[in-house]
Amino acid sequence: MSGLYIPIDTPDGSRTEHAENLLAPNPGMMTLDGTNTWVIGGEQCVVVDPGPDDEAHLLRVRDHLGDRNVTQILLTHGHVDHSGGARRFAELVGAPVRALDPAHRLGEEGLQDGDVVTVAGVELHVYGTPGHSFDSLCFWLAQDRAMLTGDTVLGRGTTVIAQDGGLGDYLRSLDRLRAAAEELEALALLPGHGPVLPDPLKALDGYIAHRRERLDQIRKAQAAGARTASEVVAIVYADVDRALWPVAEVSVRAQLDYLERL
Repeated sequence: MSGLYIPIDTPDGSRTEHAENLLAPNPGMMTLDGTNTWVIGGEQCVVVDPGPDDEAHLLRVRDHLGDRNVTQILLTHGHVDHSGGARRFAELVGAPVRALDPAHRLGEEGLQDGDVVTVAGVELHVYGTPGHSFDSLCFWLAQDRAMLTGDTVLGRGTTVIAQDGGLGDYLRSLDRLRAAAEELEALALLPGHGPVLPDPLKALDGYIAHRRERLDQIRKAQAAGARTASEVVAIVYADVDRALWPVAEVSVRAQLDYLERL
């Protein structure tokens, strides 16, 4: 794989040899700099996560592609910041939308674990990685030894376990990605939000350690008398901006549910 180009101030324009990011203009607490729309391939290409239903962004991606032919649109998962613009983008470029969840497909073919999507000699291997959401997928870009991780691993910070996800599944997905990254000698993680991660094993080890540490903190909060998610948040996230507490509570609920099932 050629050297990664990672801009300092924004993920926009980050690239590997066969992948390029076009950043959607939807920055926020949950989306970081915005949604990363990844273009994979050459004259024949696929687009991963067109992003929100933002006409200016969708037109920018289409215009950036020029005469290149989009053969298909892939979704890492169905959350609106990744999939909201998929139907409109499909109209703009005349390509089907493939996803694990049939509700987000446009065309006959879906996506599932073990599938291989080939475009212009470039292969994307599909990994089922539920947890952040029930339908989360990651894509191994074999030629560049890079994994597109959607919201399963972010370019900075940690992933929220959404209401349609589950912590048990998420921990298993992280373990699977860690094993794959080591076996395949991955060189980069290409996330759905935030900058490229050029040290996959370090990033995944950090994610796994963080989750284990949070579970230990929640056990200690319970031992101190916390019973509800909000009570746990008040203890575990005491040094975090209160504006982030509602988001933290979503993850805490997932962790409490996980602990109850052990």
